[in-house]
Amino acid sequence: MKITRTRHALLAAIAAAAVGTLYASPSFSAGDTSIAKLSKETHFHGISVDPADSARIYLATHHGLYVMGTDGKAQLLSEVRDYMGFTAHPTDATILFASGHPAGGGNLGFIVSKDGGRSWTKLSNGIGGPVDFHQMDVSKADPRVIYGVYETLQRSDDGGTTWKTVGAPPADIISLAASGIDVNTLYAATQSGLQRSTDGGRTWKKESDQTATMVQATNDGTVYAFMIGTGLVRAAEKNPAWQVVGKGFGEEYMLHFAADPRDPKRLYAITYNSRTRAESVIASRDGGERWTPLGAE
Repeated sequence: MKITRTRHALLAAIAAAAVGTLYASPSFSAGDTSIAKLSKETHFHGISVDPADSARIYLATHHGLYVMGTDGKAQLLSEVRDYMGFTAHPTDATILFASGHPAGGGNLGFIVSKDGGRSWTKLSNGIGGPVDFHQMDVSKADPRVIYGVYETLQRSDDGGTTWKTVGAPPADIISLAASGIDVNTLYAATQSGLQRSTDGGRTWKKESDQTATMVQATNDGTVYAFMIGTGLVRAAEKNPAWQVVGKGFGEEYMLHFAADPRDPKRLYAITYNSRTRAESVIASRDGGERWTPLGAE
């Protein structure tokens, strides 16, 4: 099979994001900094808007959890560690979930913060762990239900304390999203296309054949995905007809995505440039039609 330059760049991006041991550079910004500076020093692994304060945006990175504002300035919240998987509780602004690696190497297991990301506690090692969930999400329909991928697709029904194996995840999975309206519906962005499951991840059905690099469901039952060659698409879960809402990304594609719970037209995304391999954080005020770099709105 011929591998296109875009597909090759995607594989390279995934490989770079999968580094397991954390090494902070001597010049690493451990205090107040900017998104522009961070993009040159670390990898971005997740993004979420504080449901209680739209001016606070969480950015999970290879070197800690940051909180940033729409001016592009950022401040380190947590200790320096690698947050490979990251998701916020859909209704409780104080609770965040993560997985990844401590600074000294190894895996964190499944961890929780109950003070907005400042301190963290391990809830569970997961199945076959300590796990390192690169893809994980909390059900918006029932926040006690959490899904994560570590060798297998795993599910917790008690907020992350205990886990069970669901089965094999879709091949070449890049991103996982839990439905906003149904506890057993999941979406997976994969190199072979976007997929959907309606039985808690036991079986999957293809939604498209285009490489999908990101998928995210919102609390109101909207699903967003990024498809290489098409751009940002959106569908209502109750009527899953995909519509293109954002084009013109050129050599960039989205890896992570967040919608403001207070204003569904205000969106944020982490992008990766397939030519320069640079990461950026971008924002939209109109539901995804137009985007600007964060800090330049």
